[in-house]
Amino acid sequence: MDGRLYFRQLLSGVDFAVGDEFARQMRNFVYLIGDREAGEALVVDPAYDPAGIVDVCDADGMRLAGVLATHYHPDHVGGTMMGLTIPGVAELLEIVDVPVHVQADEAAYVSATTGLGPAEICTHGGGDVVSVGGLDVELIHTPGHTPGSQCFLAGGHLLSGDTLFLEGCGRTDLPGGDPAALYDSLTHRLASVPDDAVLFPGHFYAAAPSAPLGTTRRSNFVLTPRSPEQWLAMFGN
Repeated sequence: MDGRLYFRQLLSGVDFAVGDEFARQMRNFVYLIGDREAGEALVVDPAYDPAGIVDVCDADGMRLAGVLATHYHPDHVGGTMMGLTIPGVAELLEIVDVPVHVQADEAAYVSATTGLGPAEICTHGGGDVVSVGGLDVELIHTPGHTPGSQCFLAGGHLLSGDTLFLEGCGRTDLPGGDPAALYDSLTHRLASVPDDAVLFPGHFYAAAPSAPLGTTRRSNFVLTPRSPEQWLAMFGN
Protein backbone atom coordinates (compact mmCIF):
# COMPACT_ATOMS: atom_id res chain seq x y z
CA MET A 1 0.00 0.00 0.00
CA ASP A 2 3.04 2.34 -0.12
CA GLY A 3 1.84 5.53 -1.78
CA ARG A 4 -1.72 4.24 -1.99
CA LEU A 5 -2.73 4.69 1.64
CA TYR A 6 -5.19 7.51 2.13
CA PHE A 7 -5.39 8.75 5.72
CA ARG A 8 -6.89 11.85 7.32
CA GLN A 9 -7.12 12.70 11.02
CA LEU A 10 -9.83 15.33 11.55
CA LEU A 11 -10.45 17.21 14.81
CA SER A 12 -14.00 18.14 15.77
CA GLY A 13 -14.68 21.85 15.97
CA VAL A 14 -11.54 22.60 13.95
CA ASP A 15 -11.46 20.50 10.77
CA PHE A 16 -15.22 19.93 10.67
CA ALA A 17 -18.21 21.07 12.74
CA VAL A 18 -16.50 24.47 12.78
CA GLY A 19 -18.41 26.81 15.09
CA ASP A 20 -19.90 23.94 17.12
CA GLU A 21 -18.69 24.76 20.63
CA PHE A 22 -19.61 21.36 22.04
CA ALA A 23 -17.70 19.60 19.27
CA ARG A 24 -14.69 21.81 19.95
CA GLN A 25 -14.79 21.07 23.68
CA MET A 26 -15.15 17.31 23.20
CA ARG A 27 -12.04 17.18 20.95
CA ASN A 28 -13.10 14.07 19.08
CA PHE A 29 -11.05 12.73 16.23
CA VAL A 30 -12.72 11.40 13.08
CA TYR A 31 -10.63 9.38 10.65
CA LEU A 32 -10.77 8.74 6.93
CA ILE A 33 -8.73 5.75 5.78
CA GLY A 34 -8.66 4.08 2.39
CA ASP A 35 -6.97 3.27 -0.91
CA ARG A 36 -6.08 6.23 -3.14
CA GLU A 37 -5.78 4.06 -6.24
CA ALA A 38 -9.27 2.61 -5.74
CA GLY A 39 -10.60 6.02 -4.69
CA GLU A 40 -12.49 4.54 -1.74
CA ALA A 41 -12.34 5.28 1.98
CA LEU A 42 -13.91 4.29 5.28
CA VAL A 43 -14.84 6.83 7.94
CA VAL A 44 -14.29 6.13 11.62
CA ASP A 45 -16.79 7.62 14.13
CA PRO A 46 -18.46 10.31 11.99
CA ALA A 47 -20.23 12.44 14.61
CA TYR A 48 -21.20 16.15 14.83
CA ASP A 49 -21.04 17.07 11.14
CA PRO A 50 -21.58 14.13 8.75
CA ALA A 51 -22.05 16.40 5.74
CA GLY A 52 -18.82 18.24 6.47
CA ILE A 53 -16.93 14.97 6.81
CA VAL A 54 -18.32 13.70 3.51
CA ASP A 55 -17.27 17.00 1.92
CA VAL A 56 -13.68 16.45 3.07
CA CYS A 57 -13.70 12.98 1.57
CA ASP A 58 -15.20 14.25 -1.69
CA ALA A 59 -12.71 17.12 -1.91
CA ASP A 60 -9.89 14.58 -1.70
CA GLY A 61 -11.36 12.71 -4.66
CA MET A 62 -12.41 9.76 -2.51
CA ARG A 63 -15.73 7.92 -2.35
CA LEU A 64 -17.05 6.95 1.06
CA ALA A 65 -17.54 3.16 1.16
CA GLY A 66 -18.41 2.45 4.79
CA VAL A 67 -18.43 3.44 8.44
CA LEU A 68 -16.29 1.91 11.18
CA ALA A 69 -17.75 2.52 14.64
CA THR A 70 -15.43 2.17 17.63
CA HIS A 71 -18.32 2.18 20.14
CA TYR A 72 -21.84 3.43 20.77
CA HIS A 73 -21.32 6.71 22.65
CA PRO A 74 -23.03 9.65 20.91
CA ASP A 75 -19.84 11.68 20.50
CA HIS A 76 -18.67 8.87 18.21
CA VAL A 77 -21.80 7.71 16.38
CA GLY A 78 -24.38 10.40 17.13
CA GLY A 79 -27.41 10.46 19.40
CA THR A 80 -28.28 12.33 22.58
CA MET A 81 -25.53 13.27 25.04
CA MET A 82 -25.60 15.71 27.95
CA GLY A 83 -28.95 17.03 26.75
CA LEU A 84 -27.67 17.68 23.22
CA THR A 85 -28.56 15.75 20.09
CA ILE A 86 -25.45 15.04 18.04
CA PRO A 87 -25.74 14.19 14.32
CA GLY A 88 -23.92 11.00 13.41
CA VAL A 89 -24.20 7.79 11.43
CA ALA A 90 -27.98 8.02 10.96
CA GLU A 91 -27.63 11.41 9.29
CA LEU A 92 -24.62 10.19 7.31
CA LEU A 93 -26.72 7.40 5.80
CA GLU A 94 -29.14 10.03 4.51
CA ILE A 95 -26.23 11.33 2.39
CA VAL A 96 -24.52 8.07 1.36
CA ASP A 97 -25.82 4.50 1.49
CA VAL A 98 -22.97 2.56 3.11
CA PRO A 99 -22.67 -0.25 5.68
CA VAL A 100 -21.97 0.58 9.32
CA HIS A 101 -19.44 -1.89 10.72
CA VAL A 102 -20.00 -2.59 14.42
CA GLN A 103 -18.66 -5.18 16.85
CA ALA A 104 -21.44 -7.72 17.52
CA ASP A 105 -21.58 -7.03 21.27
CA GLU A 106 -22.12 -3.35 20.51
CA ALA A 107 -24.88 -3.66 17.92
CA ALA A 108 -27.84 -3.30 20.30
CA TYR A 109 -26.22 -0.26 21.94
CA VAL A 110 -25.53 1.40 18.58
CA SER A 111 -29.08 0.70 17.48
CA ALA A 112 -30.55 2.19 20.67
CA THR A 113 -28.31 5.25 20.44
CA THR A 114 -28.70 6.00 16.73
CA GLY A 115 -32.02 4.42 15.75
CA LEU A 116 -30.38 2.28 13.04
CA GLY A 117 -31.85 -1.15 12.39
CA PRO A 118 -30.35 -4.56 11.54
CA ALA A 119 -30.43 -3.83 7.82
CA GLU A 120 -28.06 -0.90 8.30
CA ILE A 121 -25.65 -2.43 10.83
CA CYS A 122 -23.02 -4.98 9.78
CA THR A 123 -21.85 -6.95 12.82
CA HIS A 124 -18.39 -8.42 13.31
CA GLY A 125 -16.29 -10.47 15.67
CA GLY A 126 -12.75 -9.76 16.78
CA GLY A 127 -10.23 -10.58 14.07
CA ASP A 128 -12.59 -9.82 11.21
CA VAL A 129 -11.24 -7.78 8.31
CA VAL A 130 -13.02 -5.02 6.43
CA SER A 131 -11.43 -4.22 3.07
CA VAL A 132 -11.56 -0.98 1.13
CA GLY A 133 -9.85 -1.19 -2.23
CA GLY A 134 -6.59 -3.00 -1.57
CA LEU A 135 -6.45 -1.98 2.10
CA ASP A 136 -7.38 -4.49 4.79
CA VAL A 137 -8.53 -3.13 8.15
CA GLU A 138 -8.31 -5.59 11.04
CA LEU A 139 -11.02 -5.25 13.70
CA ILE A 140 -9.75 -5.84 17.24
CA HIS A 141 -12.43 -6.37 19.89
CA THR A 142 -11.32 -4.42 22.98
CA PRO A 143 -14.13 -4.46 25.58
CA GLY A 144 -13.88 -2.44 28.75
CA HIS A 145 -14.89 1.11 27.93
CA THR A 146 -18.01 -0.49 26.44
CA PRO A 147 -18.83 -4.17 25.80
CA GLY A 148 -18.22 -3.95 22.06
CA SER A 149 -15.48 -1.36 21.80
CA GLN A 150 -13.16 -2.10 18.90
CA CYS A 151 -9.88 -0.78 17.54
CA PHE A 152 -8.80 -0.77 13.89
CA LEU A 153 -5.35 -1.72 12.59
CA ALA A 154 -4.41 -0.86 9.02
CA GLY A 155 -1.31 0.32 7.22
CA GLY A 156 0.67 0.63 10.45
CA HIS A 157 -2.03 2.81 12.02
CA LEU A 158 -3.89 1.76 15.19
CA LEU A 159 -7.15 3.68 15.57
CA SER A 160 -8.03 3.07 19.20
CA GLY A 161 -11.24 4.99 19.85
CA ASP A 162 -11.69 5.41 23.60
CA THR A 163 -9.91 2.17 24.49
CA LEU A 164 -6.47 3.76 24.75
CA PHE A 165 -5.28 7.36 24.59
CA LEU A 166 -1.71 8.62 24.46
CA GLU A 167 -2.25 9.56 28.09
CA GLY A 168 -4.83 7.50 29.97
CA CYS A 169 -7.61 5.28 28.68
CA GLY A 170 -11.38 5.21 28.38
CA ARG A 171 -13.66 5.43 31.41
CA THR A 172 -15.24 2.29 32.81
CA ASP A 173 -17.89 3.91 35.03
CA LEU A 174 -20.44 4.42 32.23
CA PRO A 175 -23.10 1.84 31.25
CA GLY A 176 -21.39 -1.27 29.94
CA GLY A 177 -17.99 -0.34 31.35
CA ASP A 178 -15.85 -3.12 32.83
CA PRO A 179 -12.42 -2.32 34.32
CA ALA A 180 -11.27 -5.95 34.38
CA ALA A 181 -12.18 -6.34 30.70
CA LEU A 182 -10.33 -3.13 29.84
CA TYR A 183 -7.17 -4.38 31.56
CA ASP A 184 -7.37 -7.55 29.47
CA SER A 185 -7.88 -5.51 26.31
CA LEU A 186 -4.91 -3.26 27.00
CA THR A 187 -2.51 -6.00 28.03
CA HIS A 188 -3.61 -9.00 25.94
CA ARG A 189 -5.92 -8.11 23.06
CA LEU A 190 -3.64 -5.27 21.89
CA ALA A 191 -0.44 -7.17 22.70
CA SER A 192 0.00 -8.39 19.12
CA VAL A 193 0.08 -4.85 17.74
CA PRO A 194 3.75 -3.96 17.16
CA ASP A 195 5.47 -1.07 18.90
CA ASP A 196 6.12 0.69 15.61
CA ALA A 197 2.42 1.01 14.82
CA VAL A 198 1.27 4.61 15.26
CA LEU A 199 -1.49 5.13 17.82
CA PHE A 200 -4.31 7.43 16.75
CA PRO A 201 -6.82 7.89 19.61
CA GLY A 202 -10.47 8.88 19.63
CA HIS A 203 -9.84 12.20 21.42
CA PHE A 204 -7.13 14.85 21.42
CA TYR A 205 -6.30 14.52 25.12
CA ALA A 206 -2.49 14.84 24.94
CA ALA A 207 0.12 17.28 23.68
CA ALA A 208 0.43 15.37 20.42
CA PRO A 209 -2.32 13.93 18.21
CA SER A 210 -0.55 10.60 17.73
CA ALA A 211 2.52 8.63 18.83
CA PRO A 212 4.22 5.29 18.22
CA LEU A 213 2.49 2.62 20.26
CA GLY A 214 5.81 1.62 21.82
CA THR A 215 6.23 5.15 23.17
CA THR A 216 2.75 5.05 24.65
CA ARG A 217 3.41 1.66 26.22
CA ARG A 218 6.44 3.10 27.99
CA SER A 219 4.93 6.41 29.08
CA ASN A 220 1.21 5.90 29.68
CA PHE A 221 0.52 5.50 33.41
CA VAL A 222 -2.46 3.18 32.83
CA LEU A 223 -0.07 0.57 31.43
CA THR A 224 2.16 0.46 34.53
CA PRO A 225 0.18 -2.16 36.57
CA ARG A 226 1.61 -5.65 36.12
CA SER A 227 -1.38 -7.68 37.27
CA PRO A 228 -5.18 -7.48 37.20
CA GLU A 229 -5.13 -6.93 40.96
CA GLN A 230 -2.82 -3.91 40.64
CA TRP A 231 -4.93 -2.53 37.81
CA LEU A 232 -8.20 -2.87 39.73
CA ALA A 233 -6.64 -1.32 42.84
CA MET A 234 -5.61 1.72 40.78
CA PHE A 235 -8.41 2.05 38.22
CA GLY A 236 -11.30 -0.20 39.26
CA ASN A 237 -14.57 1.55 40.06
